[in-house]
Amino acid sequence: MNVQTARIPLHEPSDLALRFAAVRTRSAALAAPLSAEDCSAQSMPDASPVKWHLAHTSWFFETFILERFEANFQPYHPAFRVLFNSYYNGIGDKHARAQRGLLTRPSFVEVQSYRRDVDARIAALLAQPLADRAYVELAGLLELGLQHEQQHQELIMTDVLHLLWSNPLKPAYCASPHSVSASAGELQWLSFEGGVVRIGHAGTGFCFDNETPAHRQFIEPYALASRLVTNREYLAFVDAGAYQNPAWWLSEGWDWVRTQQLMQPLYWDTADAAAARQTFGLHGLQSLDPDAVVTHISYFEADAYARWAGARLPTEAEWEHAALQVSAAECAAGHAATELKQLLAHCWQWTSSSYAPYPGYQTAAGALGEYNGKFMSNQYVLRGSSCVTPEGHSRATYRNFFPATARWQFSGIRLAR
Repeated sequence: MNVQTARIPLHEPSDLALRFAAVRTRSAALAAPLSAEDCSAQSMPDASPVKWHLAHTSWFFETFILERFEANFQPYHPAFRVLFNSYYNGIGDKHARAQRGLLTRPSFVEVQSYRRDVDARIAALLAQPLADRAYVELAGLLELGLQHEQQHQELIMTDVLHLLWSNPLKPAYCASPHSVSASAGELQWLSFEGGVVRIGHAGTGFCFDNETPAHRQFIEPYALASRLVTNREYLAFVDAGAYQNPAWWLSEGWDWVRTQQLMQPLYWDTADAAAARQTFGLHGLQSLDPDAVVTHISYFEADAYARWAGARLPTEAEWEHAALQVSAAECAAGHAATELKQLLAHCWQWTSSSYAPYPGYQTAAGALGEYNGKFMSNQYVLRGSSCVTPEGHSRATYRNFFPATARWQFSGIRLAR
């Protein structure tokens, strides 16, 4: 990740300390409803145990901040440098991702102690006087670490959902609904003019390096659906036999569907043919809400549905261009001045764009340069944010990315044509 000070707003040390404490507290709160056993299990290689997420985010602050700025630095535990390294080859060896669930030691209690130790040391560091240049660097790294932890807060929720769904008891994470329900009205097609547009982050607030540099791009005139695809609409696709019809699928997607014997979205449950269709969420097994946004859809499924519906998926440039126009219109009018709904806080929206660097993109030097750039292969871009994205973490230029088969995220569909 490119730590550009121009992309990271500077705050007073006291403000940084408060923000650090708030983000770290929220991570602990997400784990609070779970048992130590819940926090140690891993349901699939793409997911990680909650315990690992809590330790890895602490490792990030220890490795990239405390090791750099703390006088007489000593690691909390030397073995943690390997155990909780995710993919930073510049740091050194890593524990295999698929085996994170085998880490019964350190215990959940010790991981909590590790977090408290890192928290105290960061607080002490922020209380010390620093030269201006050192403070700018520290503030930039700290903001990066907090944004990184917010990413893992979302992963905690998606990984816990898959873990609990994998349990035959189908236990709930929380009692209250955590779905992306509420009707957004009839689908309308909203037209946007084409031309040369500006794409990418150009402001002074924080952004990840893959959102830069801002650049010009030509787009043809296009239209976007006013809202996201619902369960009711996707159910019609399922009931029409689309999962048995290769006509709607990309070749690789059809092979994947047949190999995995898929018949419906992840977390839909039709075990009892005589019962109403159900779906599993963070609040447990519930009747399928037809007006809720359909989620946990792969790129292959999103693309197939779009073809079946006589439409297509938007490019990421189209999505961002429309989203920025919406933001500008709302600011000018002082209220929601557009009919383009559900852009944020519902589900990540697949685009047809492969995850690739923007023109002029440069990877930062050192291990932090591995954050985004090296994953720009065999992935598709998603835009927006989901119902489990931390508040304030999303923006119109944010570029999320996953492989075409990923379904365990809160991912859905906005149509284009």
